Amino acid sequence: MKRLYLALSLAAALAAAEDAIPKHPRELKFAPLAYAPPHAADFRHKLASGSVAFLVEDHELPLVNISVIVRTGEYLDPQGKKGVARLTGSQIRAGGTKSKPPEAFDDEAAFLAANISSGIGPLEGNASLNCLAKDVDAGLALFIDMLRNPGFAEDRLKLARTQSLQAMERRNDSTTEIETREFERLLRGPRHFSTVPMTKASLDAITREDLIAFHDKYYYPANFILAVSGDFKTAEMLAKLDKAFAGWPNRKPPVPPPPTSDLAPTPGVCIVGKEGVNPGRVRMGPPGVMITSPDHMAIPIMNGILGGSGFTSRITSRVRSDEGLAYQAASVFHHGNFYEGSFATVFQSRNPTVAQAISIIKEEIERIRTGKVSAEELKTEIGRAVDSFPRRFGTAGLRASQFADDYYTKLPADYWDKYRSRVQALTADELQRIAQKYLHPDQLVILIVGDADAIVKGNPDKPEYSLEKQGSITRIPLPDPLTMVYP
Repeated sequence: MKRLYLALSLAAALAAAEDAIPKHPRELKFAPLAYAPPHAADFRHKLASGSVAFLVEDHELPLVNISVIVRTGEYLDPQGKKGVARLTGSQIRAGGTKSKPPEAFDDEAAFLAANISSGIGPLEGNASLNCLAKDVDAGLALFIDMLRNPGFAEDRLKLARTQSLQAMERRNDSTTEIETREFERLLRGPRHFSTVPMTKASLDAITREDLIAFHDKYYYPANFILAVSGDFKTAEMLAKLDKAFAGWPNRKPPVPPPPTSDLAPTPGVCIVGKEGVNPGRVRMGPPGVMITSPDHMAIPIMNGILGGSGFTSRITSRVRSDEGLAYQAASVFHHGNFYEGSFATVFQSRNPTVAQAISIIKEEIERIRTGKVSAEELKTEIGRAVDSFPRRFGTAGLRASQFADDYYTKLPADYWDKYRSRVQALTADELQRIAQKYLHPDQLVILIVGDADAIVKGNPDKPEYSLEKQGSITRIPLPDPLTMVYP
């Protein structure tokens, strides 16, 4: 009798559990995501040297990560010496220090199993140290010696010159590099610092003394923002950092901000010819916006529906899945922190079908302008943004880096507190307004890299898709890779 009772009870429990299991994943219900982003002010410290540091403890692994943002960048290259910043950034690490030749520095870092790097990009310098917590004193000493006293060894600089020259010689080999370079020139013009290239002449003009002068001008503690995470106690790490930077003098003149760009792109089709290349690469779009734009939160949601969210987006579904014209087709949006970012549709398609793919993308742009997105599309894209939001702060390293980046770009202190509510408040009407404001199919800059004759010829079986119908066609010749002079 007891066994029968247990069997009946088990059967009833199983039946109840089966009834509780949704018949389809769409029926799954989840409680609203509750997540409060951390506040940078709780982790921010002003060092005695003038540096600002964000310290986030994490005792899960016996590691320490120290990253430094330097207020500098390629936009500060001296006139006629494009490449000084980039070489300075790489040689701070590669060239040893004043007291340690490069080989000795490399050996000490390897002995500590420490990963030490440095570099300078368009808008900032950077350096990082990753080491075991037990070796943090030795690792930090090596790291600060690199930042403060770079040796800029002649043999390493000579090697860097050779590598830079070899890279220049290959400039016109990669259609990916050509596409990126030429699209930026079309958007920002040839004189914005981001589109002015290093040439053999500018490389030859750079001396070791130029690197020393650039370092002396921009590398000092008050010009650093630190992101520190890992296995340490905050008070002890602050003491270590104060000791490490002690005696390093600061400079008073403020670092000038990056220059804005004069955006005046000319709509139309531009082709960079690469004979025999198939498929053709295409990038098309208007300029982007700055993070200060009131529309900068709505644009990524609209863009996600248009082409930014993979297989659920309209462009990917239409161009790739429905028409089979491209393996990958998407739209990308990056806001700018110092000047306008970029907003473009990108794809690769066989030469005869490039014009057809362009026509379809223009149709999708017009569709998102003239009709409201569906409630399901809006819900999915907002949900994606809101649900992925905590990943920005998912680890101690990510939190420290986010705090440092936000401080450098002067993001409002309450930006992340308001982020989700502002995104969740977006409506279909608002997205349509954004699309109508920024997307104009007849005003797109369309860049094609590939076999120009084959692309212009198009598909004889579908003459209705003609490249000539997309606007005036301008052929852009490839420049000399060493002088960057265009024929």
